[in-house]
Parts: sequence; C-alpha cells; structure tokens
Amino acid sequence: MKKYIAIAIAALGVLSFSACDRFLDYSSQGAPTADNYFQNDQQCIDAADGIYARLAQESCMGREFYWEQGCANDIVWGRTRSFNTLATLSYTGDEGPLRDVFGNAYKEGMNRCNWIIQSLLDKQEEKGELTTVENRTLGEAYFMRAYWHFIIAYRYGTKDLGVPFVAYEKVEGGYNNEIPEQSATVMDDYAQIISDLETAEKILPAFEEYDAANRGRAHKAAAVAVMAKTYAYWAMWDSSQWSNVITCVNKLEQTYGRGLADNYTDLFAPDFEKFWTKEYCWGYPSNGGPSGGGGGSIEFTGVCLENKGWGKFNGWGQFKPSYDIYEEMLKDGAGNERLVASILEYGQEFEFFGETRRFWSTSDVEAGFMINKYMQAFAPEDPIAAGWVYDNADWPCTRINWPIVRFGDCLLLRAEAYLATGEAGKATTDLNRIRTRAHLAALPGVATWTDLYHERRCELAFELSSDHAYDCKRWAYAGEAEIKALALAELNSHPRARHYEDRSDPNSAFSVGPYEDYQTPAKVWNEKFMTFPYPSQQISKSAGKLQNPPSWR
Repeated sequence: MKKYIAIAIAALGVLSFSACDRFLDYSSQGAPTADNYFQNDQQCIDAADGIYARLAQESCMGREFYWEQGCANDIVWGRTRSFNTLATLSYTGDEGPLRDVFGNAYKEGMNRCNWIIQSLLDKQEEKGELTTVENRTLGEAYFMRAYWHFIIAYRYGTKDLGVPFVAYEKVEGGYNNEIPEQSATVMDDYAQIISDLETAEKILPAFEEYDAANRGRAHKAAAVAVMAKTYAYWAMWDSSQWSNVITCVNKLEQTYGRGLADNYTDLFAPDFEKFWTKEYCWGYPSNGGPSGGGGGSIEFTGVCLENKGWGKFNGWGQFKPSYDIYEEMLKDGAGNERLVASILEYGQEFEFFGETRRFWSTSDVEAGFMINKYMQAFAPEDPIAAGWVYDNADWPCTRINWPIVRFGDCLLLRAEAYLATGEAGKATTDLNRIRTRAHLAALPGVATWTDLYHERRCELAFELSSDHAYDCKRWAYAGEAEIKALALAELNSHPRARHYEDRSDPNSAFSVGPYEDYQTPAKVWNEKFMTFPYPSQQISKSAGKLQNPPSWR
C-alpha cells in the first residue's frame, strides 16, 4: 500500500481559486476538478491568481516567514512570543512558522503549479496549441513552481541531500500523489529551478506587455531575477555558479531595462504610479484590501507597526529593529537617507493619520526603535478612506508593492559575484551605484567583503527581498574569511536593544544592552543550522521516506 505525504494534493477538489476583474481582487469560485477546469481563458486566469494569492497568507509573505530572521541580529521580537527557538538556534522544525511555510509551499505552491502545468500541457497535446492566455498561465505556473521550489530548497537542502520534488508532467501515466523522492543534492534542485525559470522566461510576456490590470504577474525579467538569486545560493556549494549570477544581472540591465529607481523611498510608497519603477523585478502588489485566508494584501506592514498604533490603528508590534542594525546604518552618518527611511528612533518625526508625531513607544518589549520602511501608507489624515490602509485592523494590511526581488538586490548579488571571481573593481562600481542612489559618499577605495556585507545588510534591511539570516548562514559556511567573520559574529551573539530611563519621553537618556526577551541559551553556530529540520509530523506521515539532512538525524 502506497504512503501519501500530508503536503501532497489528496484530491483536486480541495483546491480553491480566485476569480477577478483585476489581478488579485480575490473572491472564491468553488472547487475545481480535473474534469471541469481549464475549459476557457477565465478559468486559466482564476487558476493562476490562486497561486499568487497564497503569497499573501501569513505563512508566506506575512509574519510567519519573517520569524526566521531572529537568528541574525537585525531584529528583536517586539512582543514575547513562543518562537524564541528560531532566534536562539535551537529550533526543532515543529515551530508553527516553519511547519506552515513548509506545508503551504508544497501544497498551496508547488503542487498547485504542477497541476496547472500538467493540465495545460495535456490540453496543448490534445488541441495542438494554447490560447494566448493559456500560454501565459503556463509560463506563470512554471515561474511559480520554481519560486516555491526555491523557498523549500535553500531552507532544507544541502549538498548531501536535496528536497522532495516531482514534476507531474514527467511522470509516465500521470502523477498519483505518491511521496516524491528527495534529490541526491540540493544542487539538483537548483538545476530544476533554473530549468523551470528558463522555460518561464521563454513563455511569459515582458513586463511592458501587460496592461495596468495585469501588472504584478510574472514576466520575463522576473524569471531572470529569480535565476540570479538561485545561482547565488547554488554558488554556496559550487563557486563556479557565480559567473551565472553576473550573466543574469547583465541580462536584466541590457535586455530588460532594469535598473535602480531614482528615489530610495519611492520603493515603499503606496502610490500606484510609483509601483512600477525600473527597479521592479517582481513583487506582490498589495492593494490595501483584505488579507486573511483570501489573499489580497500583505499584512507585514501592520505587523511591525507599534502595538495598538497609539490608539489610531491595530498595529501588532511584533518585529522591531535591533541596536545592531541601527549601529550598522549609522556608519554612513547620522540622518542618512537609508537610516531615516528604514528605522524610527525616539524623537524622530513622522506622519501618522494626518499628524506629525515624534516617535516613542511604551508597549511591550523595549527596543527603542520601530521599522519605518512601510509607514508611508499611514501618513494621510484618513488613510482608510484613501484606500491605503485596510479598514479591518485585525488584518493590518496596507497598499505597497511588496518587493520579493528588486534590482537593488540583484545588483548586490552581482557585486558579490565580482568579489568572488576576483573582479573587485567591478564590485566597487556596483556598490557605489547603490550608495549614490541613497545620497551616500562613494567608497574610499576598492570594494572589500566588509563593504559588501554593509551594503547588503543596510540596503535591504527588513525586506523579504533579502533573507539576511540566510545570507549570514551561507557566508558562515562558504564565505571568504573577511565576510565569514562578520557573519559568525552575528550568528554567535544576541542582538542588543536600547533601554530608556523614561519610555514616554523622546528625550530620555538611554543605554544599550542585551535584548530583554531572551538572554539564554546563547546562540552557538553549528553548520547543521544551515537548514531547518522537517516538521516531525511530515516525517511520521511519510513512513520514513522523507529524510532530514544527515546533520539533523
């Protein structure tokens, strides 16, 4: 008798998809089956939109995914939580965030994409060709399968054992939902991801070919941008892949016209006209509508808002900047653009519900700071009426083009690739482009690994465009000695916080000390923490077919 993994699709009837007049305006349309779906273009659109909608769930682009950042030193918990194991390098794999991200990435992500790909390829074989919309949907499914596969591969795979994956269309006789085999090495997974992205690039439209209602869908440049990230992570195990990072980022510029936006703060603006800068590679166009189980908008912006929002809005206050990241940004000078745009500190002015306020916080665990990158939507006198903030604060969503991968991230990866391949001069040029856009002085000399660490950490702080915790992990494992030492310093220490004598007074004296929510056990880096162990319930339900990486057994 075959065993079936809980994350596999037991029946197509359990799936629900979205229908929309505009991309990501979400409403459920019931349960499709293999016999009644993909009968027309609208059903293809609904199927594709259902994949994107899953990104907005808490366990994907919401707070659940971000708990993993606690093991580096950029954030502290703003409120006492039960996931301190993710910050102290003592995780088991059964933490709710890890369990839910893993399950959703497979069931709601890869398997859903597999179903769409197989269905449309079958239709193509039967009919001889697909409509324009069907062909686009096929490209979107290849792209999203690659993205979900990437999320699982780098977080669970090693050079000694990859992750479970099956391409439905390659199974003779059709896939029967049996547990997929794990790849021999994560490098095999990366090769499959690249293959899917190359297919997606060929099929998908260019971004410029989309009308206003369909912007936000996957496009050719998005596929190349995710390729660049995939090759960079692959390079941790095989340094020859750095040359492919350079090739991909060159293509983004030369073929697809990607580059840095003129204004750093515009990247996080709620104005629709600022969503589609040349820096946009791919993101989630959060429209300020509901999140919850239906998809629609990203709630992370409200999750990091001051708890209860000073009586104006139900912020959750769950992630706050550490003193460590503040100190790193301060190296570029007090009041520099990236620091001010990224972090609110005591006494700093900001606009909130039509008022000019000076930041202070009396709620929960003290950190002395708040994430500022996503506050623009709260500035108007009535941001709810403006459509910038959702009117149900139980889902504190705002309008933002949530960056999943932007050109600034890719440019920094190319700079890293140049350093890794002995072309420090070219790395210097790329890093100075990042600094010039932020109105910072050029580097005083040829770029070093310390410069790369600083720019990547400061430019992408508090964004899911960059997994800073995993950056530290990959540098600790395979980085050059200079950046390895910096990464290990984070992975072997607690974050620090500001402690104020009078938390209600923006001018109060402060001291810098350990973060108060957890002090022990101290983090001690071990290479097994490169990955997470699988949720125990998935291993149990697989009857042992799903294996943890060797270091976790």
